[in-house]
Amino acid sequence: ASPTRQVLMGPDQPFVIIGERINPTGRKKLEAEMLAGDLSRVLRDAKAQIEAGAHVLDVNVGVTSVRPDLVEPDLMVKCIELIQSVTDIPLSIDSSVVPALIAGIKAAKGRPLVNSVTGEEDRLESVLPLVAEYKLPVIAISNDENGISYDPKVRLEEARKIVKRAESYGIPHYDVGIDPLAMPIGAIATAGRDLINMIRMIREELGCNTVCGASNISFGMPNRQLINDTFIAMVIAGGMTSAITNPLEPEIRNSIYAADLLNGHDENSGDYLAAMRKLEAQ
Repeated sequence: ASPTRQVLMGPDQPFVIIGERINPTGRKKLEAEMLAGDLSRVLRDAKAQIEAGAHVLDVNVGVTSVRPDLVEPDLMVKCIELIQSVTDIPLSIDSSVVPALIAGIKAAKGRPLVNSVTGEEDRLESVLPLVAEYKLPVIAISNDENGISYDPKVRLEEARKIVKRAESYGIPHYDVGIDPLAMPIGAIATAGRDLINMIRMIREELGCNTVCGASNISFGMPNRQLINDTFIAMVIAGGMTSAITNPLEPEIRNSIYAADLLNGHDENSGDYLAAMRKLEAQ
């Protein structure tokens, strides 16, 4: 939530789009501009994603050309303050650098999403007390010190461990969104089926919401857009409640509107009809 806007996430709610564009990973020009103090592209990306239908904006300032711990906390604050100066959309504070998470949480107005905690012991001990202190929702990624397992049963066990540890800090299961990890379909033929099975098990066994980086599924494949569009519709049908994705891609956006409609999560078909009218007017 922001001070004036709340986003509800759950199996009976419309799918939540977490806009991924404010992220310098793989965007050397954006990273260079960020480090030079030019945040104009950040502002343009924020406005464009909101216009395209994002419900939450993920803010990631993960630079690679300098030591992240030296620049990320200050950069995170500047980006958040800039975004909040033009919009009241809720934010997701995304960093592997704990001081940057802390700085972002303090700068964000309302109740931001924390992205993320993993099953690694040092990460659990540093992030979960922070989440508990500020009473925030958190994304939990299903990996640990051994890395990412290709076995969905192992990833489910990691999710179970994180939820149990979170509850020990007083963080309720409904404030933990599990990322079961979309694996590249080109490397693991069962990646799509495995993920959908995990979504169901997470809901039934842990009662948690689910989220993933949607474009990971198509990594290394031709016509990634086709795979991503189909994947989004399939995981929504399978019960996934949100994804970190690019709302600027109209095919992705329209797949979400159609899937929400068919899932019964679009009252009176309002969102779908509005989106189609907008599309026809372009």
